[in-house]
Amino acid sequence: MGKQKLYDTAVQQERAILVGVITPGEKEEQTKEYLDELAFLVETAGGIVERNFTQKMLKPERATFVGTGKLEEIRAFVKSEEIDTVIFDDELSPSQLRNIEREIGVKILDRSNLILDIFANRAQTAQAKTQVELAQLQYLLPRLTGMWTHLERQKGGIGMRGPGETQIESDRRIILTKISLLKERLRLIDKQNETQRKNRGQLIRVALVGYTNVGKSTIMNMLSKSEVFAENKLFATLDTTVRKVVIENLPFLLSDTVGFIRKLPHHLVECFKSTLDEVREADILIHVVDVSHPNFEDQIHIVNETLKDIGAADKDTILVFNKIDAYVAPEEDDLVAFENGKMNLADFKKSWMSHGKSPVLFISATEKENIEEFKTILYDKVKAAHTARYPYDSNLLY
Repeated sequence: MGKQKLYDTAVQQERAILVGVITPGEKEEQTKEYLDELAFLVETAGGIVERNFTQKMLKPERATFVGTGKLEEIRAFVKSEEIDTVIFDDELSPSQLRNIEREIGVKILDRSNLILDIFANRAQTAQAKTQVELAQLQYLLPRLTGMWTHLERQKGGIGMRGPGETQIESDRRIILTKISLLKERLRLIDKQNETQRKNRGQLIRVALVGYTNVGKSTIMNMLSKSEVFAENKLFATLDTTVRKVVIENLPFLLSDTVGFIRKLPHHLVECFKSTLDEVREADILIHVVDVSHPNFEDQIHIVNETLKDIGAADKDTILVFNKIDAYVAPEEDDLVAFENGKMNLADFKKSWMSHGKSPVLFISATEKENIEEFKTILYDKVKAAHTARYPYDSNLLY
């Protein structure tokens, strides 16, 4: 008898490579930062990144996104290293997706597809699941033709319509019907949520906002003394969580919302607008920033732009720089670091304290640094909002 074969039944992590294009006006370090974020998304989705490929171009190639030489280099690497998936940092058009897949012969994803996959995996409530499914179907609709390329040879002119084309039309009808059902389901969920929000209308509402993975859920846990899911992964929180918080004698509602991110797929922004009603209807926003992140200023800009998109840019805001324990200050003689704008924490604080009208705070939610100062400022803001709304409230003790 021959030797019995043994098979490894463990689930293998998908091995991926990342592809980005450097266009004029974009620095290489910026592209590296974008691909690092994409790698974090891959890790969140359960994959492993083997290598990055970048190409300098005036604009992405219309047919294949990257040039033919770069595509051949990617194809050779995929074949020699047995890569499972190639992920592009920008959204690919349906024709680009088809052409690249035909050339490389493995699964091709773009940034939007990857984010949708993570959202689908993280969605817990009926609302989040419905929103994600709707976004996925809207993303899939224009890309249906690529799923039936094996039947292309059967297509023809008049009287020669092949089953592939019929199947596409049939699938399109099914998807359009499903989209309209999901929209109706979301409308009903939104109506229920609106009723719930009206019922809690008498309390001042505070919403945590910020880029994904800046520590919003950790702050929520600290202030509300309740366990909200928090981990070092992108989009750990998808569903809006609302908790009643009391500081001294003053109760208010605190909500934790989905984190924002660069190049968030348009379909997803549209579908999640109802979830962000908590932000739109809040009295006060706590904008949380990860001060240890090298590109935190870009992240602040992205959050501010998203707030503008949903009509919440003019709200009373507290700017909270979190993770000061992880902030790496340069050595005093490190001139290069100072030229790049990296300062020690004291100088950094001074530079931001003079910014705008919003209060600025520097905390560490995990190390409980400067938390009392944070609570005092938050208390004063909530008290002012409460007094403005209920000037004769005898229950509020001064």
